[in-house]
Amino acid sequence: MRKECLFEGDEIKRFIPQREPIVMVDSLYEADDTHAETGLTLRPENIFVQEGRFMEAGLIEHEAQSASVLAGYKAVRRGEPAPVGYIGEIKKCVISRLPKTGESLVTEIDIVSEVGDISLARAVTRVDGETVCECQMKIFITDK
Repeated sequence: MRKECLFEGDEIKRFIPQREPIVMVDSLYEADDTHAETGLTLRPENIFVQEGRFMEAGLIEHEAQSASVLAGYKAVRRGEPAPVGYIGEIKKCVISRLPKTGESLVTEIDIVSEVGDISLARAVTRVDGETVCECQMKIFITDK
């Protein structure tokens, strides 16, 4: 069963600085101050798809952009422009399988802690309830 979206397609671009062909989030299902749930339907033309599979770098970029969507959503709610974020560190990354084109990713982002402009986020990506990737990221948020 498909979840109802708060924002989808081009609407997502108001929350992230990325533009085509590197946009790796196409749905925002829910968000609050410390949690978001995002999605991405894998299409054959995606730059991270090789031989019908979404590659490791694509999974990590999707999770990073999911965290960026959360930061952008919070900023836009405050009437501010979406910030730019940079991955400072990736830890405890486990990829159990590479999703196939046509599958839909659903990713939960939880902000574990924030100190100044640095956030520690936990990401879990699932396909039909099966965990395919999870990691922790330190993300540096800037307004430039």
